[in-house]
Amino acid sequence: MSIPRYEAYKPTGVGSLPEVPLRWEATRLRFAAKFNPSKSAVSHLAPSVSVTFLPMEAIGEDGTIELGTERMISDVKEGYSYFRDGDVAFAKITPCFENGKGALMRGLANGIGFGTTELIVARPNAGMAAPEFLFYIFASAWFRNLGESRMYGAGGQKRIPEEFARDFVAALPGTDEQAVIAAFLDRETAKIDELVEEQRRLIALLDEKRQAVISHAVTKGLNPDAPMKASGLDWLGAVPDHWRATRLRVLFRQAKRQDQSDLPVLSVYRDFGVIRKDSRDDNYNKTPEDLSKYQLVNPGDLVVNKMKAWQGSLGISPHEGITSPDYLVFLPTHRENDSYLHWLLRSSVLVSVYRGISNGIRLAQWRLEPDPFLDLRICIPALEEQMEIAAFVDRQEKQSGALIEEAERAIALLLERRAALITAAVTGQIDVRALAPTEAS
Repeated sequence: MSIPRYEAYKPTGVGSLPEVPLRWEATRLRFAAKFNPSKSAVSHLAPSVSVTFLPMEAIGEDGTIELGTERMISDVKEGYSYFRDGDVAFAKITPCFENGKGALMRGLANGIGFGTTELIVARPNAGMAAPEFLFYIFASAWFRNLGESRMYGAGGQKRIPEEFARDFVAALPGTDEQAVIAAFLDRETAKIDELVEEQRRLIALLDEKRQAVISHAVTKGLNPDAPMKASGLDWLGAVPDHWRATRLRVLFRQAKRQDQSDLPVLSVYRDFGVIRKDSRDDNYNKTPEDLSKYQLVNPGDLVVNKMKAWQGSLGISPHEGITSPDYLVFLPTHRENDSYLHWLLRSSVLVSVYRGISNGIRLAQWRLEPDPFLDLRICIPALEEQMEIAAFVDRQEKQSGALIEEAERAIALLLERRAALITAAVTGQIDVRALAPTEAS
């Protein structure tokens, strides 16, 4: 879609917004909206009045909100952010701010909501800012990139100051034109969001197929004509007749070797197994200065995040390094194929078993202890067949990984296009007024 620019522009003298359309005004947002409005407006309400409650996880990166949770106003009036229908809120903490978490509040119970304190709330001033247009300003890459440069704090606790939002210079046309631009963006971003969702569904299907192929290969082998026998394990069913049963404690023993702080730090990911922590830029868990209690890991060791084993966070390490003292590290006492055991222990069928032997009241507290883990029985083939299966799974992983990466690239391009469109529209770099009647028809 080729979208024209406005006929004439004027300079603003603002570095981040050098020019705006002739009839637009460059304005600090403190004059267009009231930030973090006072809760005194709801002080007259009875304590039992029901209001919407929004934790951070209920606020989407695409402007959506989950309205299913309600609480009495007496339970949330103190210690939470306050907002009402028509307010615009955005996350101020990393990485939620950078990822675009925020929403225009609509459909709140009794028109009122409370939520996480990690929000900045803006209430548009009538006649100055349309709520929908203000939402897109906050959602724009323009606003978020500048905000990221103003963050303070360290690690996963960095935040943007409220003063950044108050003093942010935005370009504002009249409110009628703001509404037209916002309606255009609603339609265009909805189209892009649907394309993104299609790619995400494709990734989910590819991952589901990948997991099924891996689980079948490591628990049933590659020969569909092999004679089968009962394994004696409900979760496993029949296995090839020549496979042997063993327990994990025959293959591994737990060890806790410390005082190796000069080695690289390793992390355990559900999607990757054991990797170097510095190989990812999305790990916000802060590494302590004192690493003396971190555990030594050698290639071939099995590392288990006991709090997330039920999600698949474990694997045979290909690296030498150190890892969290809260993890379980097991030394190999076997001569089996490391790659085969890695895929077997991370297969979806075994991950479901870890859920059954983990302890805890809530999901966030589930823990996999070493004894029930080591007591698990598995069935495995001879070494040569293990190597064949591992090579097959490696090939499947590469093929699936390539398709998933292609879909992820498509998503990245779509989101880049979405962000560029929003920024161009709210800064007046494109003129969408003539498109509105066409789009609405």
